[in-house]
Amino acid sequence: MTPRYQKILFTVLFLTSVLMTAVLVRLREHAHDQLLQGITEQGTTAPAVAPPEPVTFMVADDGTSTLRAESMAFPLPVEPEARARAVLNRLLAQYASPQSQHPLPTETDPVEAVYLMAESDPAPGTPSDRSASEPATQIHSSPEPASRRNQIAIVDLTQSFAATHPSGLETETLTVLSICATLHANLPRVAEVRFLVGGQQQATLNGHADLTQTYLTAASAAASGAQP
Repeated sequence: MTPRYQKILFTVLFLTSVLMTAVLVRLREHAHDQLLQGITEQGTTAPAVAPPEPVTFMVADDGTSTLRAESMAFPLPVEPEARARAVLNRLLAQYASPQSQHPLPTETDPVEAVYLMAESDPAPGTPSDRSASEPATQIHSSPEPASRRNQIAIVDLTQSFAATHPSGLETETLTVLSICATLHANLPRVAEVRFLVGGQQQATLNGHADLTQTYLTAASAAASGAQP
């Protein structure tokens, strides 16, 4: 015959097991309800989207060997280097359209990165461009803060974009000038542009346009006869 204390112990354990099962089932149902609620809210709440901003593209035209200004508005990142990259990728994407006057191969994001740097201070002992007649206090004045200096943009193109770009001095040069002028139109502090391909310096874009030199953005539009 089973002792009375064992019957009581068995009953307590059984009731505890039933209670814990009920609690676990309720917790599972509650977690499931919260998950469904989160999915519903996520599906009905529109994601935050940056407002469109005006952008000016300096678009190349092979027929006239010039650049022309075209305006568009679309959302841009906040960070300056990311903004520059987004603008250039949108510019080059336009050249892949059938209506393009400067047709280029279709590629997603041919600009891998854009790096922006403030122009360096003159090296110690470097002769000044100013007239020798200027007061010494002006010649030796404090350098301009980096936040107000002109910038150098380093544009890193993908290797596949450079390899498939139409070969020819005029078409390659128009692409380079279009990039430089578009950067200057949207980031006026960018005064100089240098190019990399796949993170490395490359002699030419695809056999002709020199990528080892530094391009002056202010001269890019003038050199190509840019039209408004």
